[in-house]
Amino acid sequence: TSRERSRLLRRFYDAVTANEDELATLMTLESGKPKKESLGEVRYGASFLEWFAEEGPRAVGRLDTGGGPLGALATSKKAVGVAAMITPWNFPLAMITRKCGAALAVGCPVVVKPAEDTPLTALALAQLAEEIYSIPGVFNVVPCGRHNAKAVGDAFCESTKVRALSFTGSTAVGKELYAKCAGTVKKLGLELGGNAPFLVLSDADLDVAVECAMASKFRNAGQTCVSADRFIIQGPRERYDAFREKLAAKIRADLVLGNPMDPTTTVGPLISKRAADRVRAILKRSDFSQVEAFHEAEASRLGASNAAFDGLARRGTRPRSSVPFLRLAPSF
Repeated sequence: TSRERSRLLRRFYDAVTANEDELATLMTLESGKPKKESLGEVRYGASFLEWFAEEGPRAVGRLDTGGGPLGALATSKKAVGVAAMITPWNFPLAMITRKCGAALAVGCPVVVKPAEDTPLTALALAQLAEEIYSIPGVFNVVPCGRHNAKAVGDAFCESTKVRALSFTGSTAVGKELYAKCAGTVKKLGLELGGNAPFLVLSDADLDVAVECAMASKFRNAGQTCVSADRFIIQGPRERYDAFREKLAAKIRADLVLGNPMDPTTTVGPLISKRAADRVRAILKRSDFSQVEAFHEAEASRLGASNAAFDGLARRGTRPRSSVPFLRLAPSF
């Protein structure tokens, strides 16, 4: 019943919050996200489970008695069936709980394909779910590498057992999934793309704009779908120069690059060597010699840290689990 599902989902929420520090540590080790941000994501992600646990029993039918030749119309809501989820690496826990919380609340079993860079957080959630849901197959995780990610996505699209698919990622991949799901007429939930300009209008308070720019640009090392990727300042050149100087001063004062497990660190390593190479390529195409010099100095200073974290869950290596409730699956 909806009440039983609500109680189980509430227990799932309780389990996540009880293990929040272990989950945050695991997230930081596999993604490079600063521990403080990881802990914030675990709490944010858990809130979806709590909300859907409370809303699930309210997903009820409706009786319309507005008249007409039929007199009254009755509608009911039922689970569509197995729901597949394809989630990104930049929020490896919250994107799963947001999607799966809704499905579990109404009785849909879920199959999650986590991002290739962050499978461990998803596997930890699956273990917690396994301890709560006595029926096998309620919460499933299918980790994979880049070489077979497309095959897993195709299997989701082509399966007649999967009745709904949710995806967060690029617009190009979303279009491909949309087309492939047509053959089985699935219900789709697509959250696509991210290309975010940051606008500072002529009447804006520059100090407030700078604070907002810091939050927008540097959360998770700028690796979110709503991170500002360019700044547009309305007004004379002097206003642009003032904003730039204030933003640069704030960056120097507030940002601390380093080991993401260090509580003083505010910016950890990028998700992978491929991501770091992409940033280097952008810098090489620029004319900003001062930025180049800063980048080279920071790359030298942080090279060992980046290399260590880059190797944790990539290139076939696996970290030893220091998480009490997590039994690491074999390499895949």
